[in-house]
Order: sequence, then structure tokens, then C-alpha cells
Amino acid sequence: MDTAPVMLTKRTCFSAVSMVMLAVAGLLVAAPGSSAAAPPGWRYTMVAFSNVSDRDMDVYESGDGTEFQPVGLSAYRPPSGLVRDPSIFRNTDGLYYVTYTTGGGANIGFARSSDRINWTPLGNYPVPFCCAFMPGTGDGTGSASPPGFSGSAGFKDGPSLSPFVTKAWAPEWFVDGDRVNVILSLSTGGGFVPYLMTALEPSLRLWSPPVPLAGIGADHIDTTVVKVGSTYHAFTKNETKKVVEHAVSTSVTGPYSFVPPGNWGSLVEGPALVQLPNDAWRIYLDAYTEGKYLYSDSTDGLRTWSPVQELPGLSGTARHFGVMTEPV
Repeated sequence: MDTAPVMLTKRTCFSAVSMVMLAVAGLLVAAPGSSAAAPPGWRYTMVAFSNVSDRDMDVYESGDGTEFQPVGLSAYRPPSGLVRDPSIFRNTDGLYYVTYTTGGGANIGFARSSDRINWTPLGNYPVPFCCAFMPGTGDGTGSASPPGFSGSAGFKDGPSLSPFVTKAWAPEWFVDGDRVNVILSLSTGGGFVPYLMTALEPSLRLWSPPVPLAGIGADHIDTTVVKVGSTYHAFTKNETKKVVEHAVSTSVTGPYSFVPPGNWGSLVEGPALVQLPNDAWRIYLDAYTEGKYLYSDSTDGLRTWSPVQELPGLSGTARHFGVMTEPV
């Protein structure tokens, strides 16, 4: 009997079995440390001023959006002015950028960092003094209104007659596709109105003229926008009622229509939103008169919201902050 075919078959079977066993062993060894098998982690970065100082910006981070730890207290102090209401995002150049209220009239501040800890000031950007008839700023209430009128220049529905923007406050980053925008609150002497400026070049030093977010109107401040699908959601503080409202639009500049907000209570401001890894959304709110920071979640596309909870650790310490998420 010729044994050569039999030997070949045995060797082939042994080789195949060995390869399978090695592959299984390799999987058993690789699985615990395999990054492909594990979901990516998320890092939440928060920038804030505090009850102690509005001239210094603190930086915190978290792995779950709830428990934040400091990574840089007093990490940034601008050369002059304040650093209130900071907002943070990471640009396509890999650097982190903040914009903030300087408290110095009609300008907002900018700074950047490669590590979120060490910041380089980029200077203050004066909002263009182009707006003697800037739409929207005349329909709010203001101390300049004569008796019987409610507009900032005395006319409820007309444009302001003030020749200058007098205040630029609470700037918020909003990235829409490849466009980097800042949403900020402007006043010409009366109620604040939300406006949008778009960066005209990658260094974020040149900006378009401000465009109003139609439909929101004056006496609204701390406006921030997120996009879900094709819908833009604006969250803004009504300065008259001292509540945070929710408005929606199919365009970033509106017109916006108000929809029922969450039951977040009154005397809250500074809304900041992030999307959680499970596709839920979280809104953070500064309960400024109580010295508390609150949060509330939505799991149905920003339609309904959970009861507010106090943010552990930072409640009573942080004020009007900005927050961003990124995979790590």
C-alpha cells in the first residue's frame, strides 16, 4: 500500500488544526486590549469663570459629563478685561479656541491652546460699528426708552437709532459643516438681540458682519445653537421672564419659532449643550441667584427633558461655562 497520500492528508489536517488553534489563541490574547472591540471613550472639556474671579478661566474635564475634575485652575487670564461666559471648541487645525465676554463694551475676546491648559491670547475683536440701523435691536426694552415706548430707541418695532453697538456679550461657538460661527448677544442701548458672525478665513481673525437670528427678538441673551438633523435648535435666556427658552428653525439665521422648553425653572441662564454618546442631549444651566449649576437630559431629540439635577462638585463654584466633547 502506498502511504504517501495518507501522510500528506494527516500533515494537512494537523497544519489546519494548528492554524485554527493559533488563531483562537490569538483572539483570546488580543480581545481584552483590543481597541477595535471596545467603544471609544469620550472626554468632556469645560471652561468656566468662577464665583471667586471673572478674570480667570478654569478648565475641567470629565469622562461622563457629570463628574468633572479640574485640569487647570486659573489656566488663562487675558491681558486685560474679563473672561466671562467662555465657550470652547476644537478647530480643524487641532487647536482649541475659546471666545468670551471681555466686559469692555462692544468686543469679544479670543484665545487658543494646543493642550487646553496653556493659552495664548489672540486679542479682542471689536464688533463692527456699522449698525446705526441694525435690524432687531430696536424691539426690546431699555432704559433709553421714553415713557410709553419699549424699544431701545423708543420704538417697539423699528430699528435702533443708536449709532453704535454698545455691548457684545456671551459669544458661543457654533460649527455648521465647514463653517465656524460665533453667536453673540448685541445691544445698542436696549435689550440684547442674538446675532451670528461667520469666520471668513481659517485663523478666525476675520469675521462677517453680524446677522440677526430672526424670530427670537430682543431681550434675549446667552443664545446657543445646536443642529439635530436638518433642524436648528436655539436655547436662549428671556431677560424679561428670566427663563431659558427653546426655539427651532430650518436655517441657522431663522426665522425661529418657540416650542415648549424643559421644566428648568426660573432665574437660570447660560445654557450649554452637549450630545452624550448614547445620542441623548444634556443641557447645563447656571442658577445664578442660588449659586447652583443644574443639568437636564433629553433622550427624544430635544422634545422632552428630565427633571433638573444639581451638577455635583461644580455647583456653587463654576459660573456660565462652555463645554465640548471629543473622542479619546
